[in-house]
Amino acid sequence: MRYRALGGLRVSAVGLGAMPLSIEGRPDEERALATVHAALDAGVTLLDTADSYHLPGAEPGHNERLVARALASYGGDTSDVLVATKGGRGRPAGGDWTVNGSPRHLKAAAEASRKRLGVEAIGLYQLHKPDPAVPFEESAGALRELLDAGTIRLAGVSNADADQILKAREILGDRLVSVQNRYSPAVRDSEPALRLCAELGLAFLPWSPLGGLARSSLDGPSRTEGKQRFAVFHAVAAERGVSPQQLALAWLLARSPVVVPIPGASRPRTIRDSAAAADLLLTPEERARLDEAAGPA
Repeated sequence: MRYRALGGLRVSAVGLGAMPLSIEGRPDEERALATVHAALDAGVTLLDTADSYHLPGAEPGHNERLVARALASYGGDTSDVLVATKGGRGRPAGGDWTVNGSPRHLKAAAEASRKRLGVEAIGLYQLHKPDPAVPFEESAGALRELLDAGTIRLAGVSNADADQILKAREILGDRLVSVQNRYSPAVRDSEPALRLCAELGLAFLPWSPLGGLARSSLDGPSRTEGKQRFAVFHAVAAERGVSPQQLALAWLLARSPVVVPIPGASRPRTIRDSAAAADLLLTPEERARLDEAAGPA
């Protein structure tokens, strides 16, 4: 496993997005725990969760509790594992994803997450999504208060544009360490945010990093368009004897040294395959072919 910087910490170059273990189509608990354990066995030290990763209208915090149980039941050393969670979204009955970025909600949500994770302080806490009904400065200010109170150790923002990242940096200073946006071969609209993260030294955590090759529940209905566009990812993967998904993650890692993708997984073999992308180094020729297929941002 190769490693990358996140704040003053060192984390695995590929993390685990734990959301599929708790939402629709989730595996039974035995397989879910085995999936997290397989990630840890593969050297993954960044686990991504959120209080809203649960079935609609039921079990808030299901994923956080699952991650906590997986760590507690793991036979090896987990002292270097960073659990990143998020607050500011909800999943009421009906399945819609709601947004609540009010300081009052975020502070209460962070304390509830801390208790579910069973930690003295949350390693990395991220604003899940800017709330259009709440000034962004107020939401970022709540993160600052959580940092000052010791409820969280590091802060990040998710689904944020470049202007919002700069505002968060102004409010949080160097305690802002990460940006978690959707970014993949198929979805490149966060390219300006990625460039800014590289300039500021912030870790950039792509969620749904396999867009174009696989889709998450947040991406909407599955579509077949664009298959020809990404055929080269399958071709290069076949040449290297790896999965297209592993190749796509290696391509993302090659985009910038601040990129730390967090692919989801619901099976041990899936996260083992994804984790292996950290050691898959692409040649300049391969990168050029994949860049051409992905096209301009």
